[in-house]
Parts: sequence; C-alpha cells; structure tokens
Amino acid sequence: MNELTTLNSETLSRLNLQNDGDQWRIVWPDDTNIYHMTLGRHLGADSRDRTAMIFEQADGSVSTLTFVEVDTASTNLAAALRDLGYRRGDLIGLHTGQHPDTAIAHMAVCKLGAVAVTLSQLYGPQTLQHALNDCELKVLLTSEEAWGSLRADAATLFPHLEHVLLRNPLLPNSIRGDSISVDMMLQELDLAAALKAEAKLFTPDFTGANDPALLMYTSGSSGKPKGILHGHRVLAAYTPSINLFFDLSLQQDDAVYWSPSDWAWVGGLLDMLFPAWMAGCPIATSLARFNADYAYGFMARHKVTHSFLAPTAIKRLAQHHSPRDEYDLSLRIICTGGEALASDTLEWAENVLGVVCNEFYGLTEVNHLIGNCCSLYPRIPGSMGRAYPGHSVYLVDPDGGEVADGEVGEIVTCADSPTRFLGYLNNPEKESEMTLGSYLRTRDLAVRDENGYYWYKGRSDDLIKSSGFRIGPAEVEECLLAHASVAEVAVIAKPDAERGSIVKAFIKLRAGEQGTEPLVETLREHVRVLLAAYKAPREIEFVDEFVMTSSGKINRRVLREAELEQARAESVIIDSGSAG
Repeated sequence: MNELTTLNSETLSRLNLQNDGDQWRIVWPDDTNIYHMTLGRHLGADSRDRTAMIFEQADGSVSTLTFVEVDTASTNLAAALRDLGYRRGDLIGLHTGQHPDTAIAHMAVCKLGAVAVTLSQLYGPQTLQHALNDCELKVLLTSEEAWGSLRADAATLFPHLEHVLLRNPLLPNSIRGDSISVDMMLQELDLAAALKAEAKLFTPDFTGANDPALLMYTSGSSGKPKGILHGHRVLAAYTPSINLFFDLSLQQDDAVYWSPSDWAWVGGLLDMLFPAWMAGCPIATSLARFNADYAYGFMARHKVTHSFLAPTAIKRLAQHHSPRDEYDLSLRIICTGGEALASDTLEWAENVLGVVCNEFYGLTEVNHLIGNCCSLYPRIPGSMGRAYPGHSVYLVDPDGGEVADGEVGEIVTCADSPTRFLGYLNNPEKESEMTLGSYLRTRDLAVRDENGYYWYKGRSDDLIKSSGFRIGPAEVEECLLAHASVAEVAVIAKPDAERGSIVKAFIKLRAGEQGTEPLVETLREHVRVLLAAYKAPREIEFVDEFVMTSSGKINRRVLREAELEQARAESVIIDSGSAG
C-alpha cells in the first residue's frame, strides 16, 4: 500500500506499522494489554476527567462517566470478583448489553488477568445455555430483566454457574448488597454494590499480548455457535485497520462514538467501544433497540461523529430522504461490515447523508483483512476495498492454487495472520476446517481486479449472513426439528436486497399436520424464543418431499439454486419494468 508512505513517522507509529522493505508489518510489544491500550492511556492529569461514557436511559435522562470514574469502578468490580475467588485465566461472563456496566466490566476483567466471555442479550435460553455450558462458566454478570425468566430453572440450565451479579436486582436483600441463595451452588449478588464498594489492597494482574482476553461465540456453517478465543494482541493488530476505516480521524477532539451493534460481538466491541477509548473519546450508548428515527434523534442529541453501522442499518437510515434537513447531525464517519455494502447504499451515504463511509471485511476468527480508507485511496461503489497493510490476502481455487485477477476464488490469508484468533474452545477439529494448506480460509468468494480491489461473490458453504449476523443453518434446523409438527427441515440463505440474505426454512410436516399461517408464526416464534430473534426464519415453505443426495441427505444445493434462479428472474422483471 504505497499511499502509506505519505504518512509521517508519528502517524505510522500510532498505527502500529513498520515497513520491512516492500511490505508493511503490524507490530506490538509483548506486554500489550487491552486495558493499557484503552482506559489506561487516559488517566493522566490532562485526560482523567474527560468524559468516557454517555448513557441515555429509557426515560430520556442522561448520565456520564469520566475515565477516572470508569477506572475506579472497574477496580472495585475486579476486587469483588477476586473476593469471590476469581483469578488470572478464569472466565467471566458479560451478559449486560450496551450499558456502562459492560464497558466497566471489560476493564475489570483485564485487571484480574481473566477472560471476558461476551454474551448477547439477544440470545434465547438455548443459545445462552449452550455457551455457558460449553465453557463451564462459573460467574455471570447480567441484568434482572435478562435473568428473571431464567432464575427458576437456572440450576438445571447452567449446572456450572456459581455466582450471578445482577444489575437492578428485584430481591430486597440483593438490593442491600447481600447474597441471595437461589440454589446451594448458585448465589445472586448486587452488581451495583460491587461497582461502588471501595477496593482495598487490590493489585492488578495484567496479562500479555498472547494471553487470552476474549471468548466470543459465533455461528459457523454447521452445529452450534463456537467459542472463539482472542488474545490481548487482537486490539493491537486491529489498530492499523481501525485507524484506516475511521479515515485517519480516530482522535479528533470533538469526536463522539456510537453504534447500535451489540457489544457482545466484534462490530460493537472491537470496532467501536475499544477504539473510542483508544482515542480518548466518549462512547455514547443506550439499551434502546435500533430504528431509524431513534438513531437519528440519538445521534443528534449526543453530537455523534463516528459510527459503526451494518449495511442493513444504513439502508434503514436511507429511508429518510433528507436527514440533514430533519436532524442536526454531526455525523462524519461511518465504518461498515458484516455483509456486502450495496453500491447504491454507499452513494446515498456519501451524497445524501454526507459522510465518509468505509467498508471493511473479515471474520471473527481473522479480521480486518480487506477494506477502504477514503483518505488514502478511492472507494469504488460495490467493492470491498483493498487488502489492508500488514495482511497477506489471496484468492485461491478449491485446491489452494492462486487464481488470476478477474477470476472467482476463495479469500484466504496466511496462517500467521496478525489478527488471527488463538483457537476454538474445546473444538480443535473445527480449527483444522479453517486451514487449506498454509492458508486460513474464510469460505467467502471474491474477484480481485487489476487495481487490487476485491468484489464479493458469495459463500462456498452454508453459512447465512443476514443483516450483519452470522447464522448457522444446522442450529436452526435442530431447533425446528424439536417442534412436534416438524418431520424434516432444511434451512438455507435466500438472497434479499435489504439484508443481503434471509433465513428460509423448507419444512416437511408430520402426518396429519397442516401448513397453515398460524403454524408458520408458531414455528417462527419457536426459534425466536429458544435461539434468538435474528435466527428465526423470515420465510417458511412447506414441502411434501425433499430431493435427496446419493448418500441420503437433503440436497440443499438444489434448494439454494432454485432460490437464486428466482431472485435473478425477479431482478429481470424489476429491471424491465424500470426500463419501461
């Protein structure tokens, strides 16, 4: 990336980049720690009292926390967790949503030398049960709203759990800070009391770059969500690309960051919360669900300048024809990823919303491989961008041989990629599925042009990417098969103009069952409640029989090809109508 040579040495150092002859290398010290890269940078006399968090509550009231207030609360929480017996390397479950508690807890986990297990409140009980039991979690931070419906069955659902720290607990003793025994092996405690209880004689136990920091659960193309371990080095390795997709404006004095993306996943946490604190800027947040009117109002109220938005969210914002006329917006930069950004969406963002919109690409396992930076090179509508500095990106055929420019190939990177994960938890065979010779594979297909720009061409496996979410069809199929009305099921990705793709389920019913609209909604709700709302099929089609493969399995390829052909036919009809 020759454009980097125009940057001064101070900027390159801030980007963690070194030039080794004809290529760039991402570097970091061995004692790199997420705390030191974020909150710990801003506790000097000139920055400790700056605003670190802006929290808008449901009633519209707003509270703020300074960097030093976050630091004090995180020390208190770390000490409370240590008093409960948690130490270096232990897993600490964070199920607290986009609330200041979550950000504080991440810093507390760093101080313990522990590992944060990031858990979305979008998870239904089955998904949450799988994650907690897969990692044998002993302590969970959550809210009364999320925990209340699980309490009665907690001992059965989560047999390893010993402590639950609750925000806004409803139990009177818990409000006083006392513990509540739900079961002999499970105690509930007041999270707010832990944040406020002054820590005495607490010494942090910071771990280094290659020590585990985060355990994140994400769906693959088969089976249940997999636990992905990242070390503290991940944020250091993301540093060049974070700066580039925020268009080298990360540290602007008036910057305010906000994203509706869940802090349990990479987009909200590693691409938004942590970068804001790397830059010494406030992160604005609330627990409200995303909709365009709320988002515009929130950004106007809090003078948001930098945001991470999935392409689907940008499309919903684009339903307002002249947002700058309706809202007093300070928004300047949007970074986006998780699914392909349509060219018309980029053009709207630039020409109507009036922002820089940089797309980037990667996986939770190995991220920030490809992307854009308007300040350094042109964005081309419809393109994923170019390989980011410090990353070796190739397109290969099924045998691992590189394909020529203009030909479709699978996106792969080197096995020692700087942003690669530490490994899957309890799943070594899954990691072997990611390797192709000396490469780490993505299963995403693309074409590279003669100028080094990549163009997304879909998936080589069954993984569904919808509205920025990764959804494993096997998990949805298993959930549907558990319903008494369902005999057989196949779940695929159906192309969708707004969401990239949607979950579609083909279902063969048991004898005597009728495929009615009420049953469609019942099945959809079944998945929504047990797994997560974003995993529920948006379309359900009842079939009498499935086409089978020679080995006796449902032939999902036939189903996918039929949906693709239908999408092409509908596109031709729409284009013909527009031409007329």
